[in-house]
Amino acid sequence: MGVDNLILLENLEWFDETGQELLHRLPEHGSGEIKWGAQLTVRESQAGVMYYKGKACDAFGPGRHTLKTGNIPLLTKILSAPWGMKSPLRAEVYFVNLKVFTDLKWGTRDPVAFRDAELGLIRLRAHGVFNIRIVQPVLFINTLAGTMGKYTSEQVEEYLKRVIVSRLNDYLGEKLQTLFDLPGHFDALALGLQRRLVKDFTRFGLALDGLYITSITPPEEVQSAIDDRSRLSVIKDMDKFVRMKAAMAMEKAAESTGEAGAGLGLGMGMMMPGMFAGMQSTTTAAKEEKSAIVQCPECENTIPADARFCPYCGHQQVVMRKCVNCGKNLSPNARFCPRCGHPADEKPSITVCPHCHANNLPGADFCNQCGRKIG
Repeated sequence: MGVDNLILLENLEWFDETGQELLHRLPEHGSGEIKWGAQLTVRESQAGVMYYKGKACDAFGPGRHTLKTGNIPLLTKILSAPWGMKSPLRAEVYFVNLKVFTDLKWGTRDPVAFRDAELGLIRLRAHGVFNIRIVQPVLFINTLAGTMGKYTSEQVEEYLKRVIVSRLNDYLGEKLQTLFDLPGHFDALALGLQRRLVKDFTRFGLALDGLYITSITPPEEVQSAIDDRSRLSVIKDMDKFVRMKAAMAMEKAAESTGEAGAGLGLGMGMMMPGMFAGMQSTTTAAKEEKSAIVQCPECENTIPADARFCPYCGHQQVVMRKCVNCGKNLSPNARFCPRCGHPADEKPSITVCPHCHANNLPGADFCNQCGRKIG
C-alpha cells in the first residue's frame, strides 16, 4: 500500500476475495500516514469512509477520489522527528461492502417457551435464514465494527440470530393462539417478524433485506397431539367411530382365538363406550379443579383463585403495579422496591421476567424461559 514510505503516494483499493467481509480497513495494521494527493478507488458495491485525526471526515461513493491530508511527502517525515519519525496526523480508510449478504442462518439454540391456548406451556424450536446489508456505513463502523481491521458476517451473525429468536417469541405470543393455526402461516409470520426487527437492525446501520422461517418444531409429544387432533377433525361421528373400532377388535380377537376370542372381543366392544365416557368425565373434572386454584407468586403455595391475599405469606394478589426489575408487587406510592431496592419508576437495561426472573432483551413482551407475558 505504501502508507509509510517517504515519497510515493498511496493508491488505495480493496477486493473482497472471501465474500464474507462487511468491512475492511487500510492500512490493515493500525493507522498510517496517508499523504496529500493519495488516490482512493471505490467500486459500485462499496463505500469508502476516511478517518483523519481520529474522526470520520468524509464518505466516498463509487469512483476515483483524491485524498487531502496534512501529510506532505518527505517534508512530513522531517517534521515528525520529535515523534519518532512517525507523523501524528494519522489516517485510515474503511471500505464498507454494500452487497446483500445472503443465507445467514438463525435458529433456537435452546427451545423457547410458548404458552399455547389449547396445549398449555410448550417449548418450540424454530429455524430459518435471513439476509442483511449495510445502509449507513459510518453508523455501522462507529457502533459495531469500531477500530477492527476487518469485520465478517460470521461475527455479527451470532448476535443477530439471538435477537431474531427473542423477537420471534414476542411475535408468536401476540399473533398466534395455538399451534393448530400454524400451518400455512409461515410467510405471514416471517413478514411480520421482519417488520418487528427493523429497529434492532437500523441502530447498527444495517437493513434486514429478507427473513424466512423454514421450520417451527414442537416436541414429539406435542406433534403426536397435533396428529391426533388432525385425525379427530376427519372423524365426523365419534359414536360410529367407537362402534367401528369395537367391531374391528371383536373381529381380530375372533380370528386369533376362536370362540373364546369372540366372547372376549364382544366384551371389549361393549366396554369401550363406557371407558371413553369415563375418561371424558375424569378430564373435565380435573380441568374444573385445576381452574379453581392458583399459585402464590411470592411463596409458591397453592391458594384459592379468588383470594385477595395469600393465607400463607400475606402477599397481595390484586396487582396494582410491579417492580420492573424483580416483579415484586408494589404499593401505589412506593418509590423503591422492598425486595431488590430498584427505583420503582426506572426502566431496567434488560427486561426481567416477573414470574421466573429470567433476563430478556429490552422491550420483550413474552419470556423466553417460561413463555408468560411480561408486565
